[in-house]
Amino acid sequence: MVISNIGACSIFAALSGSSPATCAAIGTMGIPEMRKRGYSDQIATGTIAAGGTLGVLIPPSIVLIVYGIATGTSIGRLFLCGLVPGFMLAGMFAIWALIHSYFIDKDAAKALRNRVRPTLKEKLEVLPRILPFLAIIAGVLYVLYGGVATPSEASGVGAFLVFVLIAVVYKIYQPKKIWNIVKVSMKESVMIMFIIAASYLFAFTLSQLYVTQSLAQSMVELSSNKWVVFILINIFLLIAGFFLPPVAVIVMTSAILLPVITTLGFDPYWFAIVFTINMEIGLITPPVGLNLYIIKGITPDVSLSEILKGSIPFMIIMALAIVILCIFPEIVTWLPDKIMGKDLGF
Repeated sequence: MVISNIGACSIFAALSGSSPATCAAIGTMGIPEMRKRGYSDQIATGTIAAGGTLGVLIPPSIVLIVYGIATGTSIGRLFLCGLVPGFMLAGMFAIWALIHSYFIDKDAAKALRNRVRPTLKEKLEVLPRILPFLAIIAGVLYVLYGGVATPSEASGVGAFLVFVLIAVVYKIYQPKKIWNIVKVSMKESVMIMFIIAASYLFAFTLSQLYVTQSLAQSMVELSSNKWVVFILINIFLLIAGFFLPPVAVIVMTSAILLPVITTLGFDPYWFAIVFTINMEIGLITPPVGLNLYIIKGITPDVSLSEILKGSIPFMIIMALAIVILCIFPEIVTWLPDKIMGKDLGF
């Protein structure tokens, strides 16, 4: 049940691009079901809070799109870079869920031993509800990497496929309901576009005043060891993520940090994934952990401290994932290098 919710969060978050929306949609159904089946409040709420963050890493990701626009890096390559680490992180979440359910949460272990396994027929009956979502992701990635469309055009293809989905699967034909969906999407898109436009002005001003170059040089001179500087940058990003949403952190800091990273000799695409995982941690950490408060709204009878306790192991897993990516950067770079060739732009 917990692993199913992690998988559902991964798919829905990638489709919606919104971590809070994922927590609200999957948590409304998943948390009561997990609690009913004997899982503790901590694992039930922590799973959804952490699972909702996966959408900022697994493509197609709004956060990676904004990073690509803000830094001038290839969005297609960023998507490929996020694919393997995203599923690796989901797998690490699932492993922790198994360990917690079987060896730590006694009530969950008892429920697992007494559970009724679904039949093959029941599993096949569920497939039509899942496959359309996977088809949208596959369709967007196909037109993007098959040379059919640019990233901007691929987003239009994705929007069209979603309209087909809501018409065929959810039976939404009324123009009024569709117009409401368009209005919400328009507000989100315009907000992001204004932030990106302002970020260009901000980056240009920093560059003209030589602020970016001076800061990059100062950080490089701070230590002769590039990994010390890298750790300091991660601490900075982690703290920024405590108070600001991922898009805001990217547009305010990418113009400053990218010259530092490239000067130190780090791959900018590899760093983008590390950057994104830091933003994931920020979504489930107080004082402005958006996901925590979304879960609190869904389960008002569970205290915020319980939700936070359930999320802490997932924060540790994300930090561990960053360490793994530092030791094995090929986890990020192998797939894009294999499909698109090595990047020689930086």
